[in-house]
Amino acid sequence: MSSELIKGGNCTLPRNNGTILIKHSSSTTRDINLTAFLLDDTGKVKNDDGMVFFNQPCDIDKIAQFITPIESNGVTTHQINFDLNYVSDIAKIAITLTEDNDIGFDGLNLTAEIHCDGTVTKLTSLAFNTEKGIIISEIYNRNGQTKARAVWQGFSTGLVGLCSNYGIEVDNEVKQVPKTVVTQAIKPVMKVSPSINLEKVSGKVDLSKGKKPILIEKTSEITVSISWDSNTDYDVYALVYLANGKQVDVAMFGAKGVPVLQSYKNAVRHLGDEVGTKPEKKGFFQSSIKNTICKEEIKICLDDTIKAVVPVAYSAQSNGSGSFNKYNVSMLIDNHNGTEISISAKNASKDNNIYTCVPGIITNTPNGIVIEALESYSVPNSENRPKLEMDSDRNIKVLMDRGPINNYK
Repeated sequence: MSSELIKGGNCTLPRNNGTILIKHSSSTTRDINLTAFLLDDTGKVKNDDGMVFFNQPCDIDKIAQFITPIESNGVTTHQINFDLNYVSDIAKIAITLTEDNDIGFDGLNLTAEIHCDGTVTKLTSLAFNTEKGIIISEIYNRNGQTKARAVWQGFSTGLVGLCSNYGIEVDNEVKQVPKTVVTQAIKPVMKVSPSINLEKVSGKVDLSKGKKPILIEKTSEITVSISWDSNTDYDVYALVYLANGKQVDVAMFGAKGVPVLQSYKNAVRHLGDEVGTKPEKKGFFQSSIKNTICKEEIKICLDDTIKAVVPVAYSAQSNGSGSFNKYNVSMLIDNHNGTEISISAKNASKDNNIYTCVPGIITNTPNGIVIEALESYSVPNSENRPKLEMDSDRNIKVLMDRGPINNYK
């Protein structure tokens, strides 16, 4: 669902956390920076922690988090994640943009939108010329609700004017405030790796290991199916990496210190134990399977609280020997809008003593869903689950055998 706000307009957001994206034409001559000011009821910052930008990417309470800008296909995307929880004494977040090479925003085609719990609120931009700073939006609490306002107010004095507006004293000669240094340092801009196909794909796609990750349309629901030849028993579960840095395991069986969890807030849900079917024709990615096939499915409804989902196929040591290759363990991702992505068994491990396989990773982005084939395997005889971590580039990585040991079924 999407809506639009003109200057001065406000709306209620469905949750108190989300993401604001600001895009503009990339420029080699201008230095454009995104800054969030965390304000109290007086409209001023409380302390030095109240300014979130590229040199201070997060406040201590993680109310705002600065994400390194992405430049791709001539467009630069800036991002702030926000979580205006009610226990905080921060009443408002001001989202601002500055141009620090004294040129201004003329001709940059600014756009802004707020992503929150599956909704998109577009903030209708105005034309700016020589202004050096802009208050784009305010996220605030009012009567127990989180709201957003489209501001689009320009400042000729750039960062200095914005800081003064929010109660930060700036020495014009050195451009700094006590403890919080505001310099003209070059901000990091992350170039999108050419290995990722940023054009959305559709239809039926075979995505095997070594192929480039792909981007597909984000629909309200996607289904992940992992299937295998029925001559053995596999179990499927999902590792969910949340925006707050926590991992949740959705599994029909537990692990050491991890309870059984069939559904995480109905956003990631295991649809039950295996289902056996006799294929009427050769499947798109099970072309070599001649016997009855079994599968288990995970339903995924992505929202802004979920960064990534990693489906896992597992066969306990007690099930006996047999490789992932032998039993044709494959994965299909269906967005229910004409797109099916398969990771087939043709490159699967032939080692009979490997019990865990991660076919691929599903990453949630504002522009769609990125799917990458991993085909990662546990070490021989390991019953440990994988663990998810975010690296320094904010990519989610799968660390095999680093999680808890599975319970015997």
